[in-house]
Amino acid sequence: MQNFEYVRPTDLSSALALLAEPSLRVRPMAGGTDLIVQMRALRYELDRVVDVKAIPELTELRDHPKEGLTIGAAVSCHRLYEDPRVQARYPGLADATAIVGGIAIQGRASVGGNLCNASPSGDTIPILVVLGASARIVGPDGERTVPVEQFCIAPGTSVLAPGELLLSVNVPAPDANSGAHYLRFIPRNEMDIAVVGAAAWVQLSKDRRTITDARVALAAVAPTPLYVDAARGLLVGTDGSDEALESAAAASRAAARPITDMRGTEAQRRHLAGVLTKRALRGALARARGEAHAAAH
Repeated sequence: MQNFEYVRPTDLSSALALLAEPSLRVRPMAGGTDLIVQMRALRYELDRVVDVKAIPELTELRDHPKEGLTIGAAVSCHRLYEDPRVQARYPGLADATAIVGGIAIQGRASVGGNLCNASPSGDTIPILVVLGASARIVGPDGERTVPVEQFCIAPGTSVLAPGELLLSVNVPAPDANSGAHYLRFIPRNEMDIAVVGAAAWVQLSKDRRTITDARVALAAVAPTPLYVDAARGLLVGTDGSDEALESAAAASRAAARPITDMRGTEAQRRHLAGVLTKRALRGALARARGEAHAAAH
């Protein structure tokens, strides 16, 4: 790793100024659990690292009954899954954040950092996609909002332009009779990166008998986290029967564009995409119906 300047601003304007110098190779750091490893591997050679964990706007965690959940980009995973409001209103998000690395990693790693890392296997991204989350971005040209579904554009690459900073992730308030769930497959506990991950969200009718809306998203089966658009049409109007879930699973298998690597083969990943889609949907349905369904942690 080459020498670099480390700075830790305490306000947003200072951070943006430090990120905006065109003559320097600069990146922000929320937790550093990915960035430091990548710098050691010489994936990034940087002149300056801007630590954003001391900026109030990026460490805010706020839930409003109607406006939903605001997650500052530097809010750590453990703050999320240990928060009673998240456990009660966004249990699918607790599923995902509770399995990002071990306890030490969870104390540093953030949902914002996981999103900006833009890994195809990022555990927190599919659940944010199905929850309809958006990313609030600030930079030299002002502020903009991007759906999380559109945030990752290639492996390790996001929509962030030079000098821009992810300020927060905003999750809409959950409707009554809705539920979400995330789970993944890993070959062993010591290998924390998902072979495949699946997130599902469903909205039920007032009598909780019919699916009125649904979303499915996958991790580690495409160059970016994958929203399975076809699954919605196969689920809406059904009662969530095994037949309907199998149709959605088939849509996931068809949409997947996996590769073979050290964690799994293309065929295995395609098969798992279907298996985990059904399991995630069952978990989401159980929560929407008010049935007990334990989070991953």
